[in-house]
Amino acid sequence: MLTYKVVELSTVTEDTVAEVLNEWTAKGWRLDGIQFAMREASRRPSMAFVIFTREAEGN
Repeated sequence: MLTYKVVELSTVTEDTVAEVLNEWTAKGWRLDGIQFAMREASRRPSMAFVIFTREAEGN
């Protein structure tokens, strides 16, 4: 069974995304995907949701 972890980024930059990816993969989580929330008036995302998975403990 998979366990999911969602990390919300309110500041989306190359550095913040890399920081989250490095932090959680070092803890044994695998990247499942990244969802970006866009603003109409900007080409840059206003938020990002980084989704990780790992096997549930005990399985």
